[in-house]
This record gives sequence, C-alpha cells and structure tokens, in this order.
Amino acid sequence: MEPGFSLSVSQNPYLATEEGEMDAVLTVSGQGVVGGAAAPEVAQVIAIDCSGSMSYPQKKMASAQRATSAAIDALRDGALFAVIEGTQAARVVYPAGPRLVAATEKTRRAAKNAVRQLRAGGGTRMGEWLELARSLLSGHPTAVRHVIMLTDGQNHPGDSKLDQELVACSRVFTCDARGVGADWDKRELLRIAEALHGTADAVRQPEDLVADFEVMTRTAMEKVIPEARLVVTTTIRSSVDFLRQTFPTEASMAGDPLEERKTTFLTGSWGAETREYFLRLSVSSAGARLNHDVRVARVDLEVRKPGSTEFERACDPAVVVAQWTNDLKLSSVIDPKVAHVTRQTELGQAVLAGCDAHDVDDLDAAARHWGRAVALATSLDNEKVLGRLLRLVEVIGDPADENVRVRSGLRPEELLYTGMSSVMSSMSPSVEPVRVPDDPAAAALPDLVCPKCAQRWGGRYKFCGACGEPLAG
Repeated sequence: MEPGFSLSVSQNPYLATEEGEMDAVLTVSGQGVVGGAAAPEVAQVIAIDCSGSMSYPQKKMASAQRATSAAIDALRDGALFAVIEGTQAARVVYPAGPRLVAATEKTRRAAKNAVRQLRAGGGTRMGEWLELARSLLSGHPTAVRHVIMLTDGQNHPGDSKLDQELVACSRVFTCDARGVGADWDKRELLRIAEALHGTADAVRQPEDLVADFEVMTRTAMEKVIPEARLVVTTTIRSSVDFLRQTFPTEASMAGDPLEERKTTFLTGSWGAETREYFLRLSVSSAGARLNHDVRVARVDLEVRKPGSTEFERACDPAVVVAQWTNDLKLSSVIDPKVAHVTRQTELGQAVLAGCDAHDVDDLDAAARHWGRAVALATSLDNEKVLGRLLRLVEVIGDPADENVRVRSGLRPEELLYTGMSSVMSSMSPSVEPVRVPDDPAAAALPDLVCPKCAQRWGGRYKFCGACGEPLAG
C-alpha cells in the first residue's frame, strides 16, 4: 500500500507596498491510500548507550535490554536489522560482522540473547554510533531506513564527529532519539532528532522504555515511502528565507540548491500521516502592479517510491502568490494557520526559557515563562505540552491570566520531560485560505509558454516568473 499525497497552501496573499516577506503554511497529507505498490524494504538499527553511567541505577541497563528485545519482537518478518553497542566507540553486537540480517524467529531469538550480554562501561561518543549506523544502512538505498538511539548522558565534549555525522546521516536515515535518567542534554537530543527528521523525548522512568521502543518500531514498520522532499521554485522577485516543519513537531530544515531558484528540502520517510510546514519568502514589489496577483513560488512534493532511487512528483503543485495593495484592511489580516504556527513557536520558546530559569533557581522567571506557556498551550489546544506543564506548575485562576505557581521538589527527570515537549505542536485550524479574486477575463485566456525556458504560465501573466522573459500573447 502507498499513500496518495496531497499538498495545499494557506496564506494571506495581500501585502502592503513596503512589505518584503510572504508567509505561507504548507499542509502535506499522505492519508489517502492506494493499492498496487511494491512492499517496501525496511531497515532498522537500534543503538543502545552502554556507557558506564548506564549501570546506575541498575534497572536502567536492564530496562534498556528489555526495551531492545521488545523492539526486536516488533520488527515485521523480513525487516533488516542490527543492534549497536554505543560507548566511546561503536560495535555491532548482532549480527556478527558489520551487516544487517532479516528478522525471522531464529534471528530475533539470537539477537535478544546477544542483547542480554550487554554490560555498561566506557564513555559516550554519539558521532561514532551514528557513523556505524550510517555504514550499515548505506548499502540499502531503496529501503525505509530508521534508527532508534537511546542515551543517558551527554556527548563527549571533544566529539566533533557528531556534527559531521548529522549532516551525512540526514541523507541516509531518520532517527528517533530518547533520553533516560537525569544527566543528558535536552538540546543535544533535540538537535539530533531535528537534523535526522525524527523525534526526541525523555523517558521519565526506565521501565517506560519497553512501551516506547515498541511504538517507535511499529511506527517505522508502517512507513511505506522511503523518502519525500519539498521542492520550492522561486521567481525573479522572490527567494527562500526558510522552511521549517511545524507539525507534528517543530524542526528547522536545511535546503539543498537543486538548480537556479530551485531548493529541495528532505522530509524523511512517510506513512499515512499529515505534516505542516512554514515557508517564508523574501519578496520584492519593484515594478509590480498594485492589486494584481504575482506568482512568487511554486512548491512541488516529490517522493522516492519503494525499490527506487529516483524522485517523482507525487501530486499537483501548490502556488504561493502575492498581491501588493494600499488597502490596509486586506494586508493587515493574518492567515489563521500562519498565526497558529507563529504562536506555537512562541510556546516552545517559553517552555525552554522556564526550564533554563529553573536550572539557575530563578523561580520567579520560571513561573513567568511557564505561565505564558500554559496560556499559549491552552489557546492552541496543545494537550501534550499542557499536560507536561501541569506537572511543574499549579495554575491560579484562568490559564489566560498566565498566573502559575511552580511546584516544589521537582525532579530533574520531570524538567527534562517537559523541556522535550518544547517542539511538540498541535495542528493548525482547518480554514479556507484567503484567495486572490480571479479576473474572469484573464481566467479565460489560454496558458502561455515561455519561449526561453519553456515554463508554462497563466494567460494573465506578461513575463515569465522563472527567467523574466516577456511572454507572447
């Protein structure tokens, strides 16, 4: 089975004459399912922190072993997999040799026996773990490739390889990272998950690892598209400022130039799901006629299907337009989806600011930031973040008043658990996007083809938005 994708854009196209930024929210859905696709190859690597700190308390290592065994049991038959022991180095503990093996009753049993032999000892260099995972998965370029990484400590300060591997691995696999205990760095795990198109979270109790590993593995087994990418094509009057994922989690995205005025953004593997992205363009009104729509970007969704290394278009493209106007009533309206994602970013910043203030015992500042976070999470219907915040604070009166009292005796694990929710977002409201009114006469005109670059444009356009060449007609 294969998702049938759709792509839509929500924006207010009207800009005041002095404005030079256009914001839009892109909604990508793989919810529709069609048959006839080849069953995707799946490759799974589980990297377990086996540094010395995992031996205290003793149940931490035992829980990690049970969770890894549960993940192995959750692999679908035939899925390729390997287990990595992570310390200051990285070692494949199963199977023998640097390779992947298909999941069968026999290999699952052997892998779980090998996991039971793991012992804690050594340091923490996550760059080594990711490098080994990359080498194992690089030999399977057409597979859905996924890594689960567990740590209980901070990366070695001298491990420059981590930065290098985050760039290299971002083109190979997605990674879900988890922290257990109280001595790891929340921003470090968030950075890893962001770069590798995955999730990061805290496990409050070691015994919670089993259920979490099962869910992550089953979710990976349900992915059917190995890779999808958004391709943003700008015009002579626009350029990409940034594109970032805003749902289900907040994550910055690095763009790769494909050709002039065309930038690609990898999004990782997909199943039946919906994601949202916030696109900001720098635009120029120089020479633009007032009250006429101008195409400033086209967004294409391309996917790499199972068994293929080539990308192909998945659905109709979305178009971002701008219309400069002197009508302040039009240009001052904020698109509801754009407003939602902007406030979601503010929520994440407030959560982290409160955690940072609590870390230095500034409880007044923590209450101020978390009070703002409670108000935002309530108004955004972000129950995940709100539920975690309420472990840290008591709300006094109406949540909108931003008045909270910090609970006493907070455990470090609770602070990490809430801090990791800073990137957890709620989906923006379903609204009809603001539309530029069509000119009936222009809509009746036939499309025009640029004589220079062969791009096709609507009959209302006088110049090619890609190269600036005059259009005949």
